[in-house]
Amino acid sequence: MNLPDALLEQARQCANETGRTVTSLVEEALRKLLAEHQATSSKPSRRITTDGLPRGRLLVDVTDRDAVWRELDRA
Repeated sequence: MNLPDALLEQARQCANETGRTVTSLVEEALRKLLAEHQATSSKPSRRITTDGLPRGRLLVDVTDRDAVWRELDRA
């Protein structure tokens, strides 16, 4: 893991003040972040359909990766 020096120094100070290791701080932070991510990403997904569109017409240019990701993020 490669962290900015200032961030690592803050983590070391916090660990020292709380009697913990930097590893335990990073582990706790990752667990919290992943739990929050899981809670927000558990929303029902939206199906992308072609209802009402001419047969074979795509909703997004699949050769444009950014456009695909934008459409997926909307889902």
